[in-house]
Amino acid sequence: MLGAKGDGKTDATQAVMKAWKNACGATGTQKIVIPPGNFLVGALELSGPCTSSIIIRLDGNLLGTGDLTAYKKNWIEVMRVDNFAINGHGIIDGQGPLVWEKNQCSKHYDCKILPNSLVLDYVNNATIRGITLKNAKFFHLNLFNCKSVLVENVEITAPGNSPNTDGIHMGDSEDVTIKATNIGVGDDCISIGPGTKHVKIHGSRCGPGHGISVGSLGRYKDEKDVEDIQVTNCTIKGATNGLRIKSYEDSKSALRATRFVYDDVRMDNVSYPIVIDQKYCPNNICAKAPGASKVVVADIVFKNIVGTSATPEAVTLNCVNNVPCQGLQLVNVNLKYTGTNNKTMAVCKNAVGKSVNVVKELACL
Repeated sequence: MLGAKGDGKTDATQAVMKAWKNACGATGTQKIVIPPGNFLVGALELSGPCTSSIIIRLDGNLLGTGDLTAYKKNWIEVMRVDNFAINGHGIIDGQGPLVWEKNQCSKHYDCKILPNSLVLDYVNNATIRGITLKNAKFFHLNLFNCKSVLVENVEITAPGNSPNTDGIHMGDSEDVTIKATNIGVGDDCISIGPGTKHVKIHGSRCGPGHGISVGSLGRYKDEKDVEDIQVTNCTIKGATNGLRIKSYEDSKSALRATRFVYDDVRMDNVSYPIVIDQKYCPNNICAKAPGASKVVVADIVFKNIVGTSATPEAVTLNCVNNVPCQGLQLVNVNLKYTGTNNKTMAVCKNAVGKSVNVVKELACL
């Protein structure tokens, strides 16, 4: 990049923006190379539509400035672009430790959100491969209204106690594949929001963190269904949750969460390995007299889920009586509590389905 100094101190924002503008206005396939070095940058609004396909080759590291006045909302935001890729062995370092103390989300649910690191909005046909995302100020990777996205061989890392540092979040997106990716963060490793369908997560690892989550669902009006989620051949280690589906007990939307398959997932010292919670209510923000939930959870398969639970409650199916969870399957589930002060157990309410070849303590369906 012309004019950029990789000394970790000189602001390289304009050099990156100029390279993007030139590539976006060209034709064919254009490559932007971030060379070896540490490049300090503020907000990067990489907007389309473009007349070219763009590949960002990340050989160096991008460092997000700790000056929050440099951001309108997000840090690196790719908007309305088709045929986009970012690959290489460099690091996108949000430098979150500089600002995490300003995060008030644990105290105020409608808090001011710090900048997400890498955001794709309305992007079709995207590949993110080989890079590392580190110490985001908020989420590491956020996909919104995207189609056909591949995340492969990506490392995402932040301390287990870092606030709201979700690994990958997606909403209103479809055809998302996550492969061979290793995520250890302070919040959800992967979170799947409303309006998302056709997601495949394969051969990936999670921990520390809050597991692989669907939801929360129903917080806002007009949320759309979540359907066709597949999680296969994954390992979750040292996380607070394993596989979790959560929806608000006073949901504002009527939507469905259906056709999920979790198969061949290994749990290693996970506090709550399997969770469906239709009574989710963080920070006690729900209505004092909660209305009937409008989120339907149905046709969910947990198959070949084995390993260890850090609490006795290895399976939690906490559903509501007006829309009970339907079509649930526990198949070949064998989870053992690692402690000595209690026995492994399942807690199941308003859950309808079947258990096949499940250890008797967990066969609650």
